[in-house]
Amino acid sequence: MAEDSVDDINTIDDVNTIDDVNTIDDVNTIDDGDDDGEYDDDDEGNNASGGTPLAVVSYLVNSIASDSDSVVINTEERSGSVRFKIHVAPEDMGRVIGRRGRVAQAIRTVVAAAGARDGVQTSVDIVDD
Repeated sequence: MAEDSVDDINTIDDVNTIDDVNTIDDVNTIDDGDDDGEYDDDDEGNNASGGTPLAVVSYLVNSIASDSDSVVINTEERSGSVRFKIHVAPEDMGRVIGRRGRVAQAIRTVVAAAGARDGVQTSVDIVDD
């Protein structure tokens, strides 16, 4: 039985070093081209913009309703919160609410998640005309 010598074993020099690996920036960061590392906020005070939740509720309701031309979404902004009042055609009311309110609750959940992303509390009301 032949004994293996230390020369036969791969040494640490054979392993790829960190310099050989291509590094990729974190995909969750936003590069605004400003390298000073400071957060730039042009708006002062408590801002309840609701842009993302409004886009989400508009997309969802227009996709569900068969008559998307009759969909009207009114917004009311208050300090830190946005309320969406959805008006749809009477024949689309059942589609938007769903059985036992499941579709309506799903819309509320997704819009709340979009609002949380913007730091805004949301409420969604489906209004019967």
